Parts: sequence; structure tokens; C-alpha cells
Amino acid sequence: MASAHVMKDTGPEPVPCMQPAMMMFSSKYWSRRGMSLDSAMFDHQNQQQQRHTGGRMSRRTSFSPIDERADGESTAGSGETAVVFSLKNEVGCLVKALKLFQEKRVNLKHIESRMSRRVPNEVEIFANCSCSKKEFNELLQHLKDQVNIISFNTPAHVWSAEADDEEVPWFPMKISELDQCSHRVLMYGSELDADHPGFKDNIYRERRKYFVEVAMNYKFGQPIPRIEYTPEEVRTWGVVFRELTKLYPTHACREYLKNL
Repeated sequence: MASAHVMKDTGPEPVPCMQPAMMMFSSKYWSRRGMSLDSAMFDHQNQQQQRHTGGRMSRRTSFSPIDERADGESTAGSGETAVVFSLKNEVGCLVKALKLFQEKRVNLKHIESRMSRRVPNEVEIFANCSCSKKEFNELLQHLKDQVNIISFNTPAHVWSAEADDEEVPWFPMKISELDQCSHRVLMYGSELDADHPGFKDNIYRERRKYFVEVAMNYKFGQPIPRIEYTPEEVRTWGVVFRELTKLYPTHACREYLKNL
């Protein structure tokens, strides 16, 4: 199937359309190319030509002014508002929804899309528009028949914040923030499997539990705890160290021996 192209208004160079339907109206994509999404509307003829797109939305767009008043009515007194709705990721669904904006004389100022986190195989649309309160209410009433309205009068920064959270999961960026996720780290605690060598050693298990508590209770900025080893532990680790030292010349790698 031949790939579709969108022509910039300011030049003849074709710009390839984005393949996924949910990215078709991405403001980040179009802003990098000096284009806007003012009054975005699919062309019905192009929809017919693109009807065999394998279940995706039409990949060719056309732009027509949808705020024109046929009767010369003034747009004075109109305010900006926004609506977030979801629809099936199928050919023609978005066309029908956007057609209502034109019929109700609602001017689209900005539009974005993303895959729905609530319902699989659906796309959420954020539409910022300029219209009167009456026109907006009429639009909502008709939109309800075709799409699922998630919210309206939605601030743009709320939509952006949700999108950012979805794209990049939170992770600690400072040492102090490790305290917020230290309890999620997989580590050995007082509970041991039955086949563990120290499973039946109660002294070992109590000592192990103590070390875990010290580590879990430590917070960034506090003095590093000093562990007092028992005489038995000192003797045990002394034997381990001396025996390993004997094996270093024949069993350790050259890099390790060089850094001793």
C-alpha cells in the first residue's frame, strides 16, 4: 500500500504521516515540523481511500476551518475549554467525532491522542477548543452518543502530567530518594528456605535479622551504623580470610592480584 503524505502549507516538501493511529495528532511530532493542529479534520474522501488500513485510523489528514460562521455570526464572547474522550482505535471513529466539532461550530485549538490506560484497544483524545458555553454543552450531548467522555474542562497541564507519568516511571534521582524504595529491594531477611544451611541455626537467623533491621532503618544523612561483631564471628571470618589468602596466588585472576 502506498504510503500517505501530508503537505506543509509553507512548502512543497512532503512530510510522512506517523504510522500508529494514536500518534497522528501528537503535538510533539507536529511542533518539531513547524506545523499546528488548528481546526484538524479528516477529509471524508481520504477516509474512503484509506478504508483498508488494517484496523488503524486513516493515515491521511486534511485541515479545514471549523470555526467559520455561515451566517456571519461573531465569535466574540467565546472561551477556551477542553474535553477528554475515548473511542475505539478503528477507521472512521475519530472522523465522526471531529465532524461534530464542525457541525456545532466549535473551533479546535489543539488536539492530542494517546493509547487508553483504562480500556484496551481504545484511544484517548484531548481536544482544546474555543466556543461558547452553550455550544460546548451541545457538543458534549452529541459526543456522548459516539464516544466515552472521560472529563471536560480538563487543564492541559493535567493531561501532560498524566502522559509524562505514563512514559517515564518514577525512579530515584538522588541518594536521599533511595529511602523511598529501599523496602522494595529483594533481600534476605530472617525467613530462610528449609534447604538453607543456616535454616536450623537459630543464632545465625537472629543475627541475620538484626543486620536486616539495621539496614532497613538507616536513612540518608544519618551516621553509618557501626556493627560490633561477636568473638565467634571474628574467629570465623579470620579463618575465612587466611584460607582465601593462601588460594589467591593460584586461583585469583591477575587483575585481582594486581590490586591487592
